[in-house]
Amino acid sequence: MTGSADIAVVGGGIIGCLIARHITARAPGTSVVVLERETVGGSASLRSAGLHCPRGATERVRRMARYSQDYYEELKERDPELSIHRIDLSVVASAASEPLLREIYLDSARLTRTDGPVGVSLDIRRPEKSQVWTCEGAHHTDVHALVQALARDLRQLVTFREGVGVEAIEPGNGASDRGSAGVALRLSTGETLMARQAVLAPGPWLAASAWRDLVAPLGARVKKIIALHIDRLPTAADRAVVFQDEDAFLLPLRDRGHWLFSYTCQEWDVDPAATAHGLSLDNVGEARESLRRYVPELAEQALSGRVFCDAYSSTGEPQVRALDAGGRIVFAGAGSGSGYRLAPAIASDAVDLLHLPTRRSGPAQNQRSQS
Repeated sequence: MTGSADIAVVGGGIIGCLIARHITARAPGTSVVVLERETVGGSASLRSAGLHCPRGATERVRRMARYSQDYYEELKERDPELSIHRIDLSVVASAASEPLLREIYLDSARLTRTDGPVGVSLDIRRPEKSQVWTCEGAHHTDVHALVQALARDLRQLVTFREGVGVEAIEPGNGASDRGSAGVALRLSTGETLMARQAVLAPGPWLAASAWRDLVAPLGARVKKIIALHIDRLPTAADRAVVFQDEDAFLLPLRDRGHWLFSYTCQEWDVDPAATAHGLSLDNVGEARESLRRYVPELAEQALSGRVFCDAYSSTGEPQVRALDAGGRIVFAGAGSGSGYRLAPAIASDAVDLLHLPTRRSGPAQNQRSQS
C-alpha cells in the first residue's frame, strides 16, 4: 500500500508538532503527515523540565531564543489555558561572570543584581564569591500537555500516524515541485509513504537504522539527562534558580507539588532505550552530590526523578540542515538540552528549507523579533 503527502515529518515531539504548525501557517492546504512511533509528546517531550530562560551562548541562539519566547507568549495569549506559566527566576553565578551574563542573557531579561535571598521557602546556600541576579521573561511548561494541545488543533489540518515507525528512508520516484525525486518512507505497518520532502525531528533517536547514516555527518551525540524530584511543596512565592557556573537549576513544580533539580550529567553516547530502566545508583549519587552544594538538607529527600536523553551538536547550537544534495530530507534537532526552549525557532528554520507548494511573502519568521 502506498500513500502520499507533500511533507512527511518524522517525530511527534514538540519540535515535530511545531514544524507541522509552521508549515500549515505558511502554506495552508499543504498535505502533512506526522509520523510518531509512540504517541505524540512522548519520549523527550514527556520528560522535559520545560524551563525557558531568555538566554543564548551565541548570537544565533540568542536570536532563536527571542523568536521562541515571542512565539510561546503569542500561543499563551491566544489560548490562556495552555500549560505555559510565567515564573520568577534568579541567576546565581560568580561575581566575575557578570560581563558574560550581560552578553548571553537577552536585554528583555533585565538582569538586576540583588542582595535579597536566593529562594523563598528553600534555604539555598550560595557558593563563595557568588552574586544573585533577578531575571524576567522566564516561563515553565508542561511540555507533554502543550504538545497534546498543539496536536489537538493540528489534527484538523494534518494527518497524525501514531504508533507507526519509519524503517527506511530512500529516494523515491515521485516528482517534487522543483522537479527532483521525492522521498519514500517505508513504515512499520508495511506501507510506503511517498513525500515531496521529509523533515527528521527524531530527538535523541539519532541511531535509528532508517536515518543513522544520513545524520552521522552532523557529528551530533546523545547525552543522558538527569533530574531529581524533591518532595517539598513549593509556595506561590518560590522562584526558579539557575546556577550558571554549574549549568544546574532548581524549578518549583507547583502543579505537581514538588521541586525539580537538574544538573549536568556527563554520560555520553547513550542509547535512549536504556533509560527505560530508570535512574542508576551512580546517577542518583552524582545528582545528590550536586544538590548538596546548594540545599544540603534536601539531598536525602530526593528519592525519585526522571532520566532521558537529548541530542547535542558539536557547537552547542541546534542543527537544522538538508541531509542530501537535493534538499529533500531536512534534519531539525540536536538542541543540546534546549530542545523545548528553542523549538519554535528550530521549526521555523526547518520550514525555511522546505519547498512548500506556496510561500507567504516576507522575511523568515524567526527574524521578525529583534527586541
